[in-house]
Amino acid sequence: MNVRTFYVGALLVAGALPLMAPLSRIAGSAPLAAASSELRTSPGTPVEWPTMFRHQPLTRLALTPLEERFAQRFPGAIARFTDGERVLTLRHVTRPTRQLHPAADRFKALGYEVTQAKPMVDAYEQSWSCFAATRDGRRVRVCERIHDEADGAWTDTSAWFWAAQYGGGPWWAVTVVTPES
Repeated sequence: MNVRTFYVGALLVAGALPLMAPLSRIAGSAPLAAASSELRTSPGTPVEWPTMFRHQPLTRLALTPLEERFAQRFPGAIARFTDGERVLTLRHVTRPTRQLHPAADRFKALGYEVTQAKPMVDAYEQSWSCFAATRDGRRVRVCERIHDEADGAWTDTSAWFWAAQYGGGPWWAVTVVTPES
C-alpha cells in the first residue's frame, strides 16, 4: 500500500460527527439517541452508537477496507451511518491522538476543492466547523465537531488535541457530509 493511499484513508476515517455520553444529554435537546453496539474500543468495553440523528433513524454503513485497516490502529472505534440524506462518520476516541485529522485535509487528499471552514451553530445550539467540498461537479457540505462527556466541545482538531493532553475523555468526533444540489 502506498503512502498516499494510507494518508487518504486515514483522512477519510479521521473526520466525524457526534456523540456518546453527551448522547443522553443531546438526545433530549439535540439530534442523537444511542443504542448498544457490538464494536468495542478495548476488550470488554462496548461503544453505544447512536440510533437517531436529528430525529431521523440511522442505518449502519460498512467501513471501506482502507477504513478497516486504519481502524485497527485507531485509539478507539470508528463507525459510519446514514440517515438517508447525510453520511455520518463517528469516532469514539479513548486517548489523545494525531490520528484524528480535520475533515478538510481528508477531502483535499481525495482531490476535492474545499472552501475555508467556517464556524456555525446549529438549531440544537451545537458549534460546528463547516466547509463545502467539490469534485467532478459534485458538491457536499461537511460539518465536524468533537465533544466529551463533560460539556467540552471543539471545532478544531488541533485545539482538541492540546486540550486532551491535560486529560479528559473519552471523546466523540463527528463528521456529517450532506450532498448539496
